[in-house]
Amino acid sequence: MLNLVLFGPPGAGKGTQSQKLIDKYALIHLSTGDILRAEISNGTALGLEAKKLMDQGLLVPDEVVIGMISNKLDANKDAKGFIFDGFPRTVAQAAALDQLLISKGSSISGMIALEVDNEELEKRLLLRGKESGRPDDQNPEIIKKRVEEYNNKTAPVANYYKEQNKFTGINGIGQIEQIFQNIVNVVDSY
Repeated sequence: MLNLVLFGPPGAGKGTQSQKLIDKYALIHLSTGDILRAEISNGTALGLEAKKLMDQGLLVPDEVVIGMISNKLDANKDAKGFIFDGFPRTVAQAAALDQLLISKGSSISGMIALEVDNEELEKRLLLRGKESGRPDDQNPEIIKKRVEEYNNKTAPVANYYKEQNKFTGINGIGQIEQIFQNIVNVVDSY
C-alpha cells in the first residue's frame, strides 16, 4: 500500500500535485479538513465531539482526528493507498499516525516536501488571493504569518520523517509537469 504525506508551506503547490498523484496512483485523498466536515455533517460521535469543541473555538484534539482517520482507513480497506493532506502537522500527530497505520498493518511510504522560498510563496498566494477571493491569500502580513507558523510548528515534522529515511525534498519552483515528474520518480522508488 502506498501512503504518502505531501508536505510544504501554504502556496507550495500541494493541492495541484496532490490531485495529479491521486489520478496517477488511484490514491484516496485524506484531507483532515474534509474528513472533519464529513464527520460533523454525518452526525457521527467523533463529529459531534469535534463540533462541540470547534463551537467553543477550541482545536480538535489529535486523538479525535486520529479516530476520524482510522474510520476513513477502515471505510477504504481495498484502497491502493492514501495521500495525507494537512496531516500530520506536529511530531505528536506523526507518531500517532505511525501507530495507527502499524495497527492496521501498514505504514507511511514517504514524505514528499515541496520546497519553495518565501518570496515565491508570497507571490503565489497573492495571485491565488486575486483569483479565488480568499481573504487569507490577499494580505502580505497574513501570508508572512502563515508561512512563519508553518516554518516554526509544522516543519519539525520533516525531521521526524528524515530520521526514518522517509523524507524527500522536491524543488517546488518550475513547470507543474516537471515538478510532478520529479515527484513520480520518488514515488516509483518506493
